[in-house]
Amino acid sequence: MFLGMEASPAVASVARVKALKLDQFCADIIACKLSIELMDKHHQQGRRFAVRIDVTMPGRELNISRVNDEDVYIALRDAFDGMKRQVEDAVRQARRRRGGSGHGTEEEAHPP
Repeated sequence: MFLGMEASPAVASVARVKALKLDQFCADIIACKLSIELMDKHHQQGRRFAVRIDVTMPGRELNISRVNDEDVYIALRDAFDGMKRQVEDAVRQARRRRGGSGHGTEEEAHPP
């Protein structure tokens, strides 16, 4: 989970809570992998943290890999906010494909 830096129990705990909250939007999440990387330590702007999240759902792989910030907690928040939007979009698309509008598809209404 931590790359180029020592593991932080506090950061890991915040990440776990945020990952569990994704289940509120989709109970079908199979896996959620997270990496937090300390970027170039010699950068003039100070330390920057890069966050990557990979979520596996039935038939879908979602990922966020472009989130970075000097504050690891802000990078986590922004990454999980982006992943939440992706999960919500994937759930909406799956409902549309299944005819989840409540009206069903033509095939469901008139089976062969």
